[in-house]
Amino acid sequence: MPGKILQSRKRLIPIPIVFLLFSAASADIPLFDAHLHYNAEDAAAYSPGEIVALLKSNGVQGALVTSRPPDRVLSLQRRAPHLILPILGVYRTSAEKQTWMHDAGLPARVQRALGSGYWRGVGELHIFAGERRNPVFLQIVDLATARQLPLQMHADPAVIDALFEHAPEAKVLWAHAGAYPFPPLLRDYLERYPGLFIDLSVRDQRIAPDGELDPSWEWLLLEYSDRFLVGVDTYRTERWGAYAEVASQIRHWLAQLPEEVAEAIAHRNASRLFDRGADD
Repeated sequence: MPGKILQSRKRLIPIPIVFLLFSAASADIPLFDAHLHYNAEDAAAYSPGEIVALLKSNGVQGALVTSRPPDRVLSLQRRAPHLILPILGVYRTSAEKQTWMHDAGLPARVQRALGSGYWRGVGELHIFAGERRNPVFLQIVDLATARQLPLQMHADPAVIDALFEHAPEAKVLWAHAGAYPFPPLLRDYLERYPGLFIDLSVRDQRIAPDGELDPSWEWLLLEYSDRFLVGVDTYRTERWGAYAEVASQIRHWLAQLPEEVAEAIAHRNASRLFDRGADD
């Protein structure tokens, strides 16, 4: 289907007309937010009920959430089990973002946690090229992959290569379109690794500078419309206060895509990746 869309757009429909045709249909599109954090400092500012109400008021039908400490997110999941998909974070403190891969006890803790059955993925894991063959990291890859759980990776291309070399059957959600978010590189990696999906959080200005969809990103999104997800990324507490604004920016550039592509990126791909079945 993406190929047919590409062909018809190239031959028949100029971009400005496409925007007019599809923007109204996608303006209120539901979102599955594939990149959220509910850390201790966020919990001090917003109760679980307030977070759930905020997501619902912004048309979010699914939310992939991690937290520090790892079990903090379960307070959200208990409040809204059909909305919140908890993924297992591995950081107990903010300092562990830089040191987790040197904690020899971490794989055992992850294994015990995954045994509970609560978790829908593992991440966000921050790791870069120099640690790409780190044994702690690779053990966590094995633990997630054995359970068919996606890994949310904040990583550079060398790490993605090493991960799939170690576990070709892995499912990976590459946060922020990777460390080098350039369409030619991403196209190469999507072609190379069928188990790779890309979340576009905090890349809205690259995708749509000043709100207008960049042509190189547009073609990539059309070509691989089944492999991209969206997210706001509440990487600091203030982002929760700006949630509505960021969600609106995401919907604005989604509205410049054909409706079926916008729907796939906005929520259907995430529902498929995390095995939610039909969208609620």
